[in-house]
Amino acid sequence: MPRRRFYHPGMDPTTPPTSPEREGARTETPERTRLSSTFPQERSADATAPHDGPGDILGWEDFPPGRVIDCGSTTVSREAILDFARQFDPQPFHVDEAAAGHSLFGGLVASGWHTCAMAMRLMCDAYLLRTTSQGSPGLDELRWLKPVRPGDVLRLRMTVLDARPMRSKPDLGLVQSHWELFNQDDAAVLSMKGWAMFRRRAHAMAQEQTR
Repeated sequence: MPRRRFYHPGMDPTTPPTSPEREGARTETPERTRLSSTFPQERSADATAPHDGPGDILGWEDFPPGRVIDCGSTTVSREAILDFARQFDPQPFHVDEAAAGHSLFGGLVASGWHTCAMAMRLMCDAYLLRTTSQGSPGLDELRWLKPVRPGDVLRLRMTVLDARPMRSKPDLGLVQSHWELFNQDDAAVLSMKGWAMFRRRAHAMAQEQTR
């Protein structure tokens, strides 16, 4: 049975994120988007070895420093910009094209929070929904580098900066990532750095062996 897709009100359901495997629109299938990623080095085939096969559930061990994941792309529509801004960020240059034309931006632009939401959806579709994610303690850095306009095609890249076990919760590990969103001209429009928490396979296996 095909997986039902739930869209954030600020995203255009007629232009779903494309797969990182190929250019163009993606055809929906019951399976999740396959990861397009690189590992900094190979590891031995044990509990700490990275998993990256179809259907694999990714844990903390699968995010070593240096790993890069290309998360696909999405097209930004005028309607999506207006819908999101009317609900969450109704500043004139996000909701009124005439007013936006007289603003610093010279035309309608997406809310920065809408841009963050689109990046979040790309993360979820590319990898996050098939991980042992336990949430995030927050962001260290968030920068809106260029305006996002109707018709822009945005693609997301995630790079792992750091990974370490949590001292207070040994079954979890922390991963620090850098997310970069680029438009169709390869110009960076968003940069975020932050941490996420994932369950550790090695700890679970060690507990199982002691039973």
